[in-house]
Amino acid sequence: MKVGDYLSEIIYGKNTVVEYLKSGKNPQEIWVTKQVLSNEVIINSIVNNKDIVSHIVDRKVIDNIVQGNHQGVAVKIAAYDYYSIDNMLNDAKKQNEVPFLVILDGLEDTHNLGAILRTADSCGVHGIIIPKNRSVSLNATVAKMSAGAINYVKVAKVTNINNTIRQLKKLGIWIIGSDIKTDIDYRKMDATVPVAIVIGSEGKGISRLVKENCDLLVKLPMKGQISSLNASVAASVILYEVFNQRCPL
Repeated sequence: MKVGDYLSEIIYGKNTVVEYLKSGKNPQEIWVTKQVLSNEVIINSIVNNKDIVSHIVDRKVIDNIVQGNHQGVAVKIAAYDYYSIDNMLNDAKKQNEVPFLVILDGLEDTHNLGAILRTADSCGVHGIIIPKNRSVSLNATVAKMSAGAINYVKVAKVTNINNTIRQLKKLGIWIIGSDIKTDIDYRKMDATVPVAIVIGSEGKGISRLVKENCDLLVKLPMKGQISSLNASVAASVILYEVFNQRCPL
């Protein structure tokens, strides 16, 4: 069952709004210019759903509603829903797939979360787990950076990451963390088994306790002078390795 606080968010930008509407969700209110109104998905949503309060306005009106490149459309929606881990595992079971989860340990940048959601959708991730405290949450910026993936990838908020990891282990899921200090190349991991990939925070990486609870720590080998990759880039490399192992040529 979904869990949400039902506060409001405003999302904007053509791709973000169109993907939201294509996912089958209904906004509470929409502001759109005449030029963007010609978009088939947007106009069909307005015409076919009388519950949506719609406004055909000048760009300046939307300028006063949101800050950023809105491309002539903004939508008021209920706050993004969070899901349970059971929802994610049930999805994997229904699709007859081996569970594939991502755990974000203290990620705080909205752009990184948005980018990770986008990659997760591409790689077939069944869900992303984030902590309730000291972590970025789902919001309009994350939605825009995810290019609509926020509507398709389930996200769970948990009180304690370490307790969650222990529960996942009991279900037979291997916990694989990304850490620059290990000697094991990420390409040597076995990602054909049920896995949860752990990505740490932008500055500190994975916390000590979480690291100790991982079954395996892997690193991305680097030949250059820079000592680490952006969190979303590192996540993308590892998630695609899981994808490659599960869907080989």
